[in-house]
Amino acid sequence: MATKKTAQATEAPELAAPVEIEAEPAAKKKPAAKKAAAKTKTTAKKTAAQSKATKKTASKTTKAAAGKTKAAKTSTRSKKAKEEDDLPKGGNLVIVESPAKAKTIMKYLGPGYDVVASMGHIRDLPKSKLGVDVEHDFEPQYIPIKGKEELIRTLKKKAKDSDAVYLATDPDREGEAISWHLAHLLDLDLAAPDRVTFNEITKSGVRFGMDHPRTIDLDLVNAQQARRILDRIVGYQISPFLWRKIKRGLSAGRVQSVAVRLIVDRENEIRAFKSEEYWSIDAKLLGNESKKLILAKLYGKDKKIEIKTGEEAAAIVKELENVRYLVENVKKSVRKKSPAPPFTTSTMQQEASRKLGFQARRTMKAAQELYEGVDVSDLGAVGLITYMRTDSLRISEEAQQMAEDFILGRYGKEYLPQTRRQYKSKNNAQDAHEAVRPTMPSLTPDQVKDSLTSDQYKLYRLIWERFIASQMATALLDTVAVDIRAGEYLFKASGYSVKFDGFTVLYEEGKDEETEEGGALPPVEKGDELTLKELAPNQHFTQPPARFTEASLIKSLEENGIGRPSTYAPTITTILTRGYVERDAKVLKPTPLGEVTTQLMEEQFKDIVDVTFTANMEHDLDSVETGDTDWVKTLHKFYEGFSATLETAEKNMDGTRLKVPDEETDVVCELCGRKMVIKSGRYGKFLACPGFPECKNTKKIVQETGGLCPKCGSKVLAKKSKTGKTYFGCENNPKCDFMTWDTPLAENCPDCGATLFKKGGKMGRIYCAKEGCGYERGLKD
Repeated sequence: MATKKTAQATEAPELAAPVEIEAEPAAKKKPAAKKAAAKTKTTAKKTAAQSKATKKTASKTTKAAAGKTKAAKTSTRSKKAKEEDDLPKGGNLVIVESPAKAKTIMKYLGPGYDVVASMGHIRDLPKSKLGVDVEHDFEPQYIPIKGKEELIRTLKKKAKDSDAVYLATDPDREGEAISWHLAHLLDLDLAAPDRVTFNEITKSGVRFGMDHPRTIDLDLVNAQQARRILDRIVGYQISPFLWRKIKRGLSAGRVQSVAVRLIVDRENEIRAFKSEEYWSIDAKLLGNESKKLILAKLYGKDKKIEIKTGEEAAAIVKELENVRYLVENVKKSVRKKSPAPPFTTSTMQQEASRKLGFQARRTMKAAQELYEGVDVSDLGAVGLITYMRTDSLRISEEAQQMAEDFILGRYGKEYLPQTRRQYKSKNNAQDAHEAVRPTMPSLTPDQVKDSLTSDQYKLYRLIWERFIASQMATALLDTVAVDIRAGEYLFKASGYSVKFDGFTVLYEEGKDEETEEGGALPPVEKGDELTLKELAPNQHFTQPPARFTEASLIKSLEENGIGRPSTYAPTITTILTRGYVERDAKVLKPTPLGEVTTQLMEEQFKDIVDVTFTANMEHDLDSVETGDTDWVKTLHKFYEGFSATLETAEKNMDGTRLKVPDEETDVVCELCGRKMVIKSGRYGKFLACPGFPECKNTKKIVQETGGLCPKCGSKVLAKKSKTGKTYFGCENNPKCDFMTWDTPLAENCPDCGATLFKKGGKMGRIYCAKEGCGYERGLKD
């Protein structure tokens, strides 16, 4: 079963007026005598299904007779009565989560069905207090969500007037919990087979779901409850502690605190890193029968050599100046390159970050829309991808067949693998869903482009290409490795050429770090003597580990077993919003607040920010879903240690309050001479004098780029848009209206001397923005 969605993953206390209602009992663990229970449940399902079929038949007859009478009376009724008539009498009510999904499903169900949206959750824990009775088996107090009272009344009315009610919320833990909450509010029988799920919102997917109703899975419900309550306990009991010890408005969370720690730890690694110098030596060589140069790298003598200094490099270069360069060995082989598997939630987020520059939240928004359905020309409302919250790599035979048919028609038989590809999911994957794939592989991105928004199109193209490529033949590369003897030294050169492009004709997976791969080498044979054209020593320095990007952070969280795929996007959003982390271009780095908070958490709540502990807790929560572990026992096991830790932390830090250090700048306060510091306010960051309250000087943060405005010659400053995106504009704005998203460079135009700008992306270029100049070149020129 796919992992939980995160619209409900609140990890911090929120202040709101309390709304008291009688608490609903939590779902209880399934009885031990499972065989007997299963037998009874099967009988109950059959009886309920037969009863519903009888009701539906009787309902159709009754409705046909009553229709004429109702039409005659309509004109004399009041407006209120007319509105009540608009609610369906009889028929089948299907409740989903979103209006877009309701619209698409209604198209496939047709007359006799009314499909309505619950607009997500309708009940939750109260925002104004813990809402969990930790002394009585963690009994949760669920209340209707504020603002949904009218919706709940409408749902109750519709449910009462319908012959059958189907709960069709999303097919995951949280969707199961929403159905459970709906069943309680609408007074539905929890033993009735009224739960339906759709892995894809297509005609066949909807029909299959409606034909296979089941009872609400209480193990899934309890798995969601356990996570929800655990996150509530951590958030609502640690966060007030952070308010008292650091500042108000902070929050802690089971996943977010570990994510911040990973980013802080990486920053500490970068600070502690000591760069070391090393050298390499490259030889540019020419064969007898080709004008194409061979780039060879010095390997060593009998073993690989390490060159530490420029002096060592110079000495080796001197030894190599007057020696012969002979081809000692040529090794030719064929290398196979296999396609990447179709997307899971996390790999989709990573690849969208690498290739499209999408943040995880943006990716999930577009994916949700593609799953729920969009209006496509000649097709109407249709879900274009399967359920997008999954960590499974499974693909249905039907989908594989559709992919094969498309590949055969578009590319030919040679682009099909000899046997269908099967991809193995990770051991902890919930395998109830398929991988993320197009619902209709024959529907190409170009065919639906005009019906989609820009984000929807880009993501659909990525998902479609990845899936089709995953079902295509292996690519074959002719590789050549050449050993070149130069006196006592050995050089190595390698290259490849494409023998058969296979899946790469359509798609290749992106990489976090680009690696250098040589192209085709000119033909050489063993014993050939090569002519040295250039011998170049190159200085290098070892580099610290890179800061996390969204893609690499998601990858790290997944590899460490922290959270679940659907939690990554809201986790990243939370740590940015709370000010623990900031985005610098595409990388994430901790703020002073994030570092101070993490240090406190490591000292006082070691387990909460411990990667291994959190991963083990994730495993325990997964075992609740499979019915192997009791959810209440899991919470007791955690809370006993947690409450003792919280009590100890209060004693350890009694009377202590930590100060978040200000980030000092080189800007001098013109009023008192102190160096100004960066402060954060409701409108973002600004410069302030550290002498407050004696000196109250403040000013905007101005980031100079070194470039000059192509219109008036003033300085070009880096600025932030309302959405936080960096752009560049003239310091004389609004007098001068120059503005661009392209980055100003330190380099000047060779034609007119003005500042050059760099435009990124696939069509990237370097150009002069001065009117009438017209200079430009490619990024690699």
